[in-house]
Amino acid sequence: MDILILGGTVFLGRHLVHAALTRGHRITLFHRGQHNAGLFADEPMVDVLHGDRDGGLQILRGRRWDAVIDTCGYVPRLVHDAATLLADQVAHYTFISTISVYPDPVRPGLTETDPVGMLDDPTT
Repeated sequence: MDILILGGTVFLGRHLVHAALTRGHRITLFHRGQHNAGLFADEPMVDVLHGDRDGGLQILRGRRWDAVIDTCGYVPRLVHDAATLLADQVAHYTFISTISVYPDPVRPGLTETDPVGMLDDPTT
């Protein structure tokens, strides 16, 4: 399987890359290169692309993947832009969020049905 991972060098993303490689998948890793820039650079099954998803997604245009795993959507606009650009290039798009979406993320027992925090500017 060919998988595009947006982010993928810190937190959960790096573990996703390791797990996918262990299963024999080919990975395209798109990240800014600001954290662990050389991570996976020597892996033959990983194609590393550096760019900023805020205006720098064009490097992904015209390529195809079986799946996208988006691990770094900081604001809704950026996730929307990536999903729109890649809509005809991928079979499946998964966005993995964070507990930071909740207004009070330290409250125990949060579930997917709990209300999320709202941005002051919904166009962000």
